[in-house]
Amino acid sequence: MDRHAMNARPMRLGFAVKVMGQPDLKSNDARRWASDPHLKVSLEYVDGILDYLDSQDIRMYRLSSDLAPYATHPDMPQFHGMVQESAAELKAIGDKAKRLDIRMSFHPSQFVVLNSPDPELIRKSIWDLSSQAEMLDLMELGPEAVLVIHVGGTYGDRQSSAARWVETWKILPEHVRRRLVLEHDDLRFSAADVLWIHEQTGVRLIFDYQHFWCLNPEGLDMRETLQTILRTWPDGVRPKIHFSSPRTELRQVKRTDKKTRKSTLANVAPVWTGHADFCNPFEFATFMRTAEGLEFDIMLEAKSKDLALVRLRPDMLRYAPDVAARFGLTPERAEELERQEAALMEAES
Repeated sequence: MDRHAMNARPMRLGFAVKVMGQPDLKSNDARRWASDPHLKVSLEYVDGILDYLDSQDIRMYRLSSDLAPYATHPDMPQFHGMVQESAAELKAIGDKAKRLDIRMSFHPSQFVVLNSPDPELIRKSIWDLSSQAEMLDLMELGPEAVLVIHVGGTYGDRQSSAARWVETWKILPEHVRRRLVLEHDDLRFSAADVLWIHEQTGVRLIFDYQHFWCLNPEGLDMRETLQTILRTWPDGVRPKIHFSSPRTELRQVKRTDKKTRKSTLANVAPVWTGHADFCNPFEFATFMRTAEGLEFDIMLEAKSKDLALVRLRPDMLRYAPDVAARFGLTPERAEELERQEAALMEAES
């Protein structure tokens, strides 16, 4: 697909893993090892999720990182062959996702760390990535289907830890390097840090809106940084970014004095790195206007998953129709989108 054709397509919104609008849809086979869980069972669940996504006109979805249970568990070789055993089922899911124009990805767990000083942890992390990249390959999905990871720990020396990531990149299998994208985070490695790693490796990058606000010690400009990160993707492959709003709620937590055993309620302020249940539509519109003229898909990382997406669409039409248009949302669809939202959750009166 050339750049002109890509730009002609509406931008997509997606969500991660758990479907809250239809709770009976499981995201993976979560049975314990003694029950012989299998990737084929997980893929049956994904098939149902794809139907749900299509019914809601949602064209982007992050697969569970536990899709293939125990497939890389070092002490359970009986599960190691399940990805190849599921080749036909993976292709069928990939064919369906392509037919429905649903973009899919993985975000491997926090235990996947490529800059660890421990060679055994790096070996295990590469195995996990290799397994997930193999699944995307067997689905025959294009280069938009990616594996998103963070840099890892700082281990007391951020620069050396970033350099260690670069060294690990050199030993990654080709099919992993082809799928891997790197995201800056909210506590350790900033957008400037991952841009440095990109310069050494060529790895594609993910821009995360909330993380950028939480960690930007270099004082980089948001639009310039977003543009630079989007350019790490090749022509004809639409980048994706992450968006979430921070939690703002006051929490009241019960504290018990160990000596007196008396309980009191403590007021606990929010931590701005935490994700809110929904996306603030005014914040979203402001960001999208900052990104005017730039093309990307957006993975929403709100806690309420698909419900946040279903709520954001009518909000855009109501408060920012210029932004809504970039996602292919027109005023004629307002009533339809409001009905979709009402079918999944009640609005406060």
